[in-house]
Amino acid sequence: MTTFAPTSPPDLPRTRGDLLARGYVPRSVKAEMQENLLGRLRDGLPTLPGIVGFEDTVGPQVERAVLAGHDFVLLGERGQGKTRLIRSLIGLLDEWMPYVEGCEINDEPTAPVCARCRRLAGELGDGLPIAWRHRSERYGEKLATPDTSVGDLVGDIDPVKVAEGRSLGDPETIHFGLVPRTNRGIFAINELPDLVERIQVALLNVLEERDIQVRGYNLRLPLDMIVVASANPEDYTNRGRIITPLKDRFGAEIRTHYPLELELEIQLLEQEADIHAVIPRHLLDIVARFTRGVRESPAIDQRSGVSARFSIACVEELSGAALRRSAIAGDDEPVARVGDLIDIVPSLRGKVEFDVTEEGYEDETLVLLARQATADSWREYLGGQQARPFLTHLVEWFDQGNTLATSDVMSSRAILQAIGPMEGLGAVISAAEPGMAESPGLAASVVEFAAEGLWLTRRIDKDDDGVTVTYGSNAAEVDDDDA
Repeated sequence: MTTFAPTSPPDLPRTRGDLLARGYVPRSVKAEMQENLLGRLRDGLPTLPGIVGFEDTVGPQVERAVLAGHDFVLLGERGQGKTRLIRSLIGLLDEWMPYVEGCEINDEPTAPVCARCRRLAGELGDGLPIAWRHRSERYGEKLATPDTSVGDLVGDIDPVKVAEGRSLGDPETIHFGLVPRTNRGIFAINELPDLVERIQVALLNVLEERDIQVRGYNLRLPLDMIVVASANPEDYTNRGRIITPLKDRFGAEIRTHYPLELELEIQLLEQEADIHAVIPRHLLDIVARFTRGVRESPAIDQRSGVSARFSIACVEELSGAALRRSAIAGDDEPVARVGDLIDIVPSLRGKVEFDVTEEGYEDETLVLLARQATADSWREYLGGQQARPFLTHLVEWFDQGNTLATSDVMSSRAILQAIGPMEGLGAVISAAEPGMAESPGLAASVVEFAAEGLWLTRRIDKDDDGVTVTYGSNAAEVDDDDA
């Protein structure tokens, strides 16, 4: 994980003697994180900033694991924020940590463990030079892949150092792997079951005895770190498993989940999506309901899960559709519309694993779920008394033989000119978007939302030729209660 750490403050001690003179007391990583976490809890500060939907479920379990000094595994489907959660643990470390200058494994200045630093400490005493590492540099991460070797994780003989004339038995000829290089920090392993079993064995000592052994060296290097891993449920991946001795060495197994409430799903979209256009609130609500519908659909392979990246990509595609229309139609403000959602469904298909029985009907399934979400959102936003006058006038307008055409390149002005000044338009905009300032783009988006909902509730008709959508009168009589 590439980091760009700030430069350490110039007033920090630069030798071991100066460090001790300032009252420095060494602490283990776990003790450091425990103290900082307790401080945040006492002050009422967020312990896992940037994590949405875990405040009352996963968060307390992680806090208990950290306070217990446990290594732990996060188990959950893809896109549930496991990696984001692990990386947020960096915030529980001290901002700056002293270490022996030039040490590959970040040795504690008062008690170095590697051969090089012990030698220097013996030679220089309190003059041992120290440097400072920012907490963002104290995090190591490895994506488990079948080709990962013991040397990658633990270390191996460095042939260059041997070629320089050092003895093959010299401990300083070792090239340390990712684990020891994260000494005095947090080491994360993503998708742990993908690590072949013989490589998982190499981690047994790290988790229990807190040391590493490299090849045939008579070397036991004590490590100070917290190890966190992530994994998908084994019944989905089928690519491997966490071996029983390794699983037993993790102090806790914590199950993650998707946002449990619709509002949290929307909050996640607002936080994570890279949006460059106006996405009205009612569209965020539709996308959130759409995502939840996909996760619950029997047509979807639920063992794989539906990642939060599905909904985030959906919102970003809506933003792109609005920007494209604005450039083509000349709208002053790019605003997404509900009609854009159906157009982007094919681009989302690759993010979902379908049940084998649905082969050939993937797009149709997603379109149906998107329309169900739109209908539910329409009832939520426009089903009240505030929107009813405009909806009544709009149905009457269609019954008079008028039609409303819209497309992915039709300007907002064209839509508003088509319906003309209609009583209740301001009220329906306020009902759908109470927190947004009125604009032609927003008004056109709400009008299209209103028309789409009337069609979904069978109040009007709709014709779609693949390019232009035309709303018109529905000859069949439908009871007003259907809306």
